[in-house]
This record gives sequence, C-alpha cells and structure tokens, in this order.
Amino acid sequence: MGRMYPNNPLVGVGTLLIRDNKILLIKRLNDPEKGKWAIPGGHVELGERLLDSAKREFFEETSIDTEPLGVVNVDEIITTQGSKILFHYVLITILMRDNGETPKAGSDAGDVKFVDLNDAEKLDDISITTKRLINKILSNKINLEKPIPVVTSNPF
Repeated sequence: MGRMYPNNPLVGVGTLLIRDNKILLIKRLNDPEKGKWAIPGGHVELGERLLDSAKREFFEETSIDTEPLGVVNVDEIITTQGSKILFHYVLITILMRDNGETPKAGSDAGDVKFVDLNDAEKLDDISITTKRLINKILSNKINLEKPIPVVTSNPF
C-alpha cells in the first residue's frame, strides 16, 4: 500500500517534548512539508507497538533516548483529489519524558531546536499539523498532565 491513494488510513506518530514552555521542533528533511519545522515523528511500522514507534522516531530525529509517557492528541489528515483519497493519515501525538539531554539533529532532521510555544505558533515555516497542535496546547485543549496510557494486546 502506497502513501498516495492508499487503500486504508496510515498511522503516523508525532512526539512532543516541552521544556520550560518551549517545544522541541525539527526541520523536516523529507516530505510531507519538507523544510518546515515540526514535532519529531513518522510512520508506525507494521507490527511495531505505538510507544516503541514514538521512542524510535524521537531518537532518530533528536538523538535523545527517552521514554514515551502516553497519548496527548489525535488528529487526522484526509486530502482528496477529485473523488479519490490522495492521503489519509491518522496522527497520534505521544508526550515524551524530558530527561534533560541536549537534542542533536538525527537522520531525518536538518536541524533541531527548542522554540518558545508562543513564538512557534507564529513561525511562517512550520508544518500545519504542528501549528494546530501548538494552538491546542496554548488554548488548553490538550491535557499534558495526564497522558493516556497505551495498552497493546494480542487477543489470540
């Protein structure tokens, strides 16, 4: 199944780290929204647990090895082209534990930095999904104090 014209929605994981009212952002090296600032993240691989995916993606893009705390946001993107679905992503944001490490741009990031939440929302070169996430944080629509735990089951 490809990313364009998928048969089913694709699951993306975003990772959120806030330190001293600053959000950790990476400069995207790849599409979608290549060259824009965004929270670290990527695709959940088949058979990969959601929290393992968050830990992997966060490390790959920030060089910080830390633990995911739980889900704080879910959004989706559905883009149509005529009567066909061009893209359909379910985006799950995972809050990451702040272990105080200094971030360094990893394999999928051109740069990495902490940006004040109020300033980040005003950036011209920020991804639309990250801008919406920041807006939710600033308007207290996301509970960062009580992330939702994720339980993986195997019913068989």
